[in-house]
Amino acid sequence: MIYACTIDTPLGAMTAAVKDEALIGLWFTGQKYYPPQTAHWGSEPDHPIFKALRRHLARYFSSKASALDVRLAPPGSSFQKTVWDILLKIPMGQVVTYGQIAKYIAQTRGLAAMSAQAVGGAVGHNRISILIPCHRVVGFNGDLTGYAGGLDKKAALLRIEKVNLAKIDLAQSSLPFTAAIQQRTERFVEAY
Repeated sequence: MIYACTIDTPLGAMTAAVKDEALIGLWFTGQKYYPPQTAHWGSEPDHPIFKALRRHLARYFSSKASALDVRLAPPGSSFQKTVWDILLKIPMGQVVTYGQIAKYIAQTRGLAAMSAQAVGGAVGHNRISILIPCHRVVGFNGDLTGYAGGLDKKAALLRIEKVNLAKIDLAQSSLPFTAAIQQRTERFVEAY
């Protein structure tokens, strides 16, 4: 059985999903690749994993790094899981490029090259937003590119992590890290 709950965050509502005592998904409501069939999921907002997740997200949105004591088990292909494992190693406040990840995978597998586009596909299908930090991956020249939740949310997440966005093109961003987001962050943190 899959259990789900909605978590309100400063960047909008998110849907979290748990199966077999592991977090299998965390999506911004309505984002690209949002699960199409959730009607059969049970609702259990007080599940211990959801409580731990809320506390973790409250710390995250207040720019405090912390470990999450929840098992992550997003379903995906072997290649996707390899990419997602690499994403978990990107420290808070740092970014890497799709090409750097592709080069790393090629080197570890003894290949001459790896497609950055294939890496981008796996990054884009990440099922656990924020916790598996796909927002920390940028284009080859530092440009802000692709994020299933929207480039505005990607920019806001990087700002929370105090990433220097000076080299990242925010022309497409419609949600700068404003006082309104700061106020929602403070209310969210106080609630948990």
